[in-house]
Amino acid sequence: MIELKGIVQTYQGPTGPVEALRGVDLHIRPGEVYGIIGRSGAGKSSLVRVINLLNRPSAGQVVVGGRELSSLGGDALRVARRDIGIIFQHFNLLSSRTVYGNVALPLEIAGLPADEIQARVGPLLELVGLSALADRYPAQISGGQKQRVGIARALANRPKVLLSDEATSALDPETTRSILGLLRQINKEFGLTIVLITHQMQVIKQVADRVAVIDAGRIVESGPVIDVFTRPQHETTRSLIAEIVPQDLPDSVLARIRTLMSAEHPEEGQLLRLAFAGDESDRPLLSDVIRRFGIDLSIVHGQVDEIQGKPFGSLAVFARGAREQLSAAVAHLRGAGVHVDQVGADFPGGLAHVQ
Repeated sequence: MIELKGIVQTYQGPTGPVEALRGVDLHIRPGEVYGIIGRSGAGKSSLVRVINLLNRPSAGQVVVGGRELSSLGGDALRVARRDIGIIFQHFNLLSSRTVYGNVALPLEIAGLPADEIQARVGPLLELVGLSALADRYPAQISGGQKQRVGIARALANRPKVLLSDEATSALDPETTRSILGLLRQINKEFGLTIVLITHQMQVIKQVADRVAVIDAGRIVESGPVIDVFTRPQHETTRSLIAEIVPQDLPDSVLARIRTLMSAEHPEEGQLLRLAFAGDESDRPLLSDVIRRFGIDLSIVHGQVDEIQGKPFGSLAVFARGAREQLSAAVAHLRGAGVHVDQVGADFPGGLAHVQ
């Protein structure tokens, strides 16, 4: 549905050219919710404005729905943009227009007759739960309701793509969950392709199918959300995920590990970090390796959560036993689909072996 090829975006700064996007390649499938996440200044806003050509890229191609937008101009580009709706962080509603009038505005601009506008706006207000507020003005409704108006307005031209530019970052957590639930409902009911631009990993976790991590104008990691959460490869990704799933062990846990490595336990030991998702979460893998390989496992830290109904988790376990049995247990866990890191860099003996 959306394909970005070699996108470069250069701005003229006070001290010279600034490269906001550096060779970005993205392929977003029809009907998916695709998240693009990064810190402030990473290039997210530049990227979303390139997708609908509010900013024309300095180099590269933008293809949406099979049309190369970067080759269009004038009326052809304006018509093509009708297939791309956008919702904004600060709502961008007209204070002088009612809820109904704000949703009707893009249809009036497109030249639709009043009866057809009414036939579209009514169902859209019902979809976003605002039928009873049609005659109110933006100053008379809450932030979450304003964003629902923004969503209805973005859907008025029946787009094939919906861009969400930090659309929930000005909302409280409960309202955010409600708005994201509405976006997922719209995605499922209409098969709409949704691109979420955000700096909040919680937003990605709740609603996105796949995610790309942007840092300093480059895509540094991408893939299915559950894979990126359980197996982050880039330091920026690990930092963002740490807001939900801590990536570093607390000092209190490290102190407990040192206790476990005391003279009372002379066997060799390893600190293992296990990441698992989906079916692996329901299998008794730890009890299985204890029985199968005759080792002891102590759970020292962990968390289990869900991504859109799919369980995922992270456990830190201290494993004691003979070196050969520990190696065999690690191989068995990896063969069962569990991601295993052998950690312990802060301890004598190196990264893999804690003694």
